[in-house]
Amino acid sequence: MLQSTRSRIYCLVLLLASCLPVFVQAQSSKKETRPYVSLNANWSFAKDPSRQATAANWGNLKWTTVSVPHTWNAFDVMDDEPGYYRGIGWYRKKLSLKPEWKNKKLALYFEGANQETAVYLNGKKIGSHLGGYTAFTVPLANLKFNGTDEIAVKVDNAYNENIAPLTADFTFFGGLYRNVSLVITDAVHFQDDQYATKGVYVHADKVSAHGAEVIINGSLSNATAVQKNLNLLATLIDASGKKIAATQIAVVANAKQTLSFALPVLSVKNPNLWSPENPYLYKTIISIIDAKTGRPTDEVTTNVGLRFFSFDANAGFSLNGKAVKLIGASRHQDFAGMGNAVPSSLQVKDVELLKSMGGNFLRVAHYPQDQAVLDACDRLGILTSVEIPIVNEITETEAFTRNCKSMQVEMIKQNYNHPSIIIWAYMNEVLLRMKFNNDQPRKQRYLDNIAVLAQKLEDLTRATDPTRYTMMSNHGDVNGYTKAGLVKIPMIVGWNLYQGWYGGKSEDFGPNLDKIHQQIPDKPMIITEYGADVDPRIHAFAPIRFDKSLEYGMLYHQIYINAIMGRPFVAGAAAWNLADFSSETRDETMPHINNKGLLTLDRQPKNTYYLYKAHFSEQPFLKIGDGSWTIRGGVAPANGTTLVQPLQVISNTDSVTLFVNGKSMGRQAVKDRLSNWEVPFKNGINEIRAVATHQGKKLEDRTSIHFVLQPDIFAQQNLAFKAINICLGSPRQFIDFQQKEIWLPSQAYKAGSWGSLGGEPFKIKNSGRQAYGSDKNIRGTFNDPVYQTQLVGLDGYQLDVPKGKYEVVLHFAELMGNGIQSVLPYNLDSLIEASKSANKEVPEQRIFDVYLNGKQVIANLNLASTYGIANSVQKKFDCIVADNKGIRIIFKSVKGKPVLNALQVRRID
Repeated sequence: MLQSTRSRIYCLVLLLASCLPVFVQAQSSKKETRPYVSLNANWSFAKDPSRQATAANWGNLKWTTVSVPHTWNAFDVMDDEPGYYRGIGWYRKKLSLKPEWKNKKLALYFEGANQETAVYLNGKKIGSHLGGYTAFTVPLANLKFNGTDEIAVKVDNAYNENIAPLTADFTFFGGLYRNVSLVITDAVHFQDDQYATKGVYVHADKVSAHGAEVIINGSLSNATAVQKNLNLLATLIDASGKKIAATQIAVVANAKQTLSFALPVLSVKNPNLWSPENPYLYKTIISIIDAKTGRPTDEVTTNVGLRFFSFDANAGFSLNGKAVKLIGASRHQDFAGMGNAVPSSLQVKDVELLKSMGGNFLRVAHYPQDQAVLDACDRLGILTSVEIPIVNEITETEAFTRNCKSMQVEMIKQNYNHPSIIIWAYMNEVLLRMKFNNDQPRKQRYLDNIAVLAQKLEDLTRATDPTRYTMMSNHGDVNGYTKAGLVKIPMIVGWNLYQGWYGGKSEDFGPNLDKIHQQIPDKPMIITEYGADVDPRIHAFAPIRFDKSLEYGMLYHQIYINAIMGRPFVAGAAAWNLADFSSETRDETMPHINNKGLLTLDRQPKNTYYLYKAHFSEQPFLKIGDGSWTIRGGVAPANGTTLVQPLQVISNTDSVTLFVNGKSMGRQAVKDRLSNWEVPFKNGINEIRAVATHQGKKLEDRTSIHFVLQPDIFAQQNLAFKAINICLGSPRQFIDFQQKEIWLPSQAYKAGSWGSLGGEPFKIKNSGRQAYGSDKNIRGTFNDPVYQTQLVGLDGYQLDVPKGKYEVVLHFAELMGNGIQSVLPYNLDSLIEASKSANKEVPEQRIFDVYLNGKQVIANLNLASTYGIANSVQKKFDCIVADNKGIRIIFKSVKGKPVLNALQVRRID
């Protein structure tokens, strides 16, 4: 039993590879004693918004054919309508059963269904499950075996105050979103139907470089009507297939009896220890043998990883006697276009991307995930923490407590045999949605109840699995969690810290770590979240907090990496998040997506991912940064044919040589894994090549950047004008990947050039967010950043283009009024209370006319009354410039101040 945070853990953790597999088809081998038959194909599915259908009366449900994994929220979470379907979905399927299975034990195995599930056989309810992220089994009995057996599954993802999570910054997708299988076993078999495992658990004591003792226990069932004499046999083999040790025991199982067992200890001498650098896996085969016939009736094969580890409040984390810094990311399970119904192959790819990045730690957040994820962590050597989804708040009911405890035990039992897991966790930012703020005695009672629940889960976890550590993750209110007594309960305290994003400055992060360590000196610390939104379409040469630019994200993560690595007492850190993920309630520049990922929602790496790879990968690495910024633009200096802009090369080498369009820019030293270059870009395609050498090996990376060079003075003959896209009220560049267009920030007009006449950038008053614009979801467009900023009160816009025919497109969106978000949805540092007052703003009435080259083209435009709040509006006009005055757009107020969000001008003659 673990006694303190300074205790060394001697443990053996195993991968139960065959216990919760990814099923494709039933095994055909005659030696297979426990086939799993995939039931993923050909389900009938229907939503039941009226909540009236039953397995005996389907009513007027509209059925479609789907395959599992399936979610009914893959697309409605991404549309412009607030909310998504949270209710009942029904699944139906005929079972195709083989006659030889009549004397077997059959069960349905569900790897995950969110979140309340009821299972029916031939119209009769046979099982149920609460909770959306752990597996469950439902035994099948009284089958007809005539082709008419039908199962129906009712799944409900509606809010239930007694089931966690209650609220969270992620989407609660509904459906049978993981695999479903039919499990066939002999009447005598290993069993743990209560927790949906195979009933075999393995742990060890006295693990060292010199030896280990392997302990195997579990339960088995004799479902026959007669007593059975059985032999239980366990064999340990190494990675080459060599037998290392064996043990056995004889047991007597009475008729219809389920009994527990413990095998004699297996001894291992001089074990090959499991680690991120050497994820060595042994294999254990545990069998039930009928003593009378000698026939095996069941068999469980596990991969075995041997290691020992400890956490220390001052020295951090130690694995196999060596100090190791845990570095990696947290992970949500959804994927672009799929919701959370993601094939196992793509989930495994996430772990491979983390490993390639140089990560050795995965926080499986905020809920248990597909077994394929942990299988990959075992195989690749990724240490993990797994948690149940108590997020933001609790419900003070016995039912909520009971369900949380059930989730915790299911999580531990189902994942017990994975060598990757070192931490069980159970609460995340539980004080974030604080209740009863206006009733202090009631608020204190709520806090006390949270602490009571936390202690119950802590005690339960340590009793269920004393070989691993426990953890809670808290947001930045250190005093609040301390006063509530929550930092005393778990063995490790996780901190979700966002200095430089939700509040403060990035440079505050390191000193804040020191302060927390001084305040709580006896608890090991892991930084379980930190991050900044990065929309890969947005770039800024002067990045600021909340601009969502890639450049700000790079500055932020560089500061955090250095602070984490420079403090031994920080046991580890998990960036938030490995990949962007769905959060339907968010607006932002990419609505319904949390953009803090190092990868995009479809798993394309951002520069921040490459920064981690340069810092932590052991392999030589070289990458031209801003890889997605392959379309750039800018304004040429007077009579110039090139424009100098910054470019980063990310590398773990000592120096880099850069070539631009075949010409060497020289060699530059790499500092903090970056070399920064000022590159002269020409109009059109620019070929960039970076070269470095590491231990005599040449590294090289190439990219092509299409640069759109705009004339500073239109009369320049060496740079003809074709088209320009302009965002007003914003200093950012924006890439429209679909149209392959670059949008440039506006500028003030000067003679012979282009720009605005008057106006000031839109900003929500008293907002703690970015210094300009809104992050409201703009309906009717994918290019929200084009419409989220504007100039207010401008007199006009002038472009001194040469004579010719042009197309002019004016882009508008009303950014004031009901629905404009001004308060942070997840104010993790509790520093921006002033922004709340912005909700009380009454939008000023604005009506205005627009004139194009002296002709009125828009009269009495009232965006709010005509188009509503936060809707994209485009007005397109043709314009002939027959003089030397160019394009003149004049705004005349009828009432209030005119606005313009964006402008496009294209020569069409």
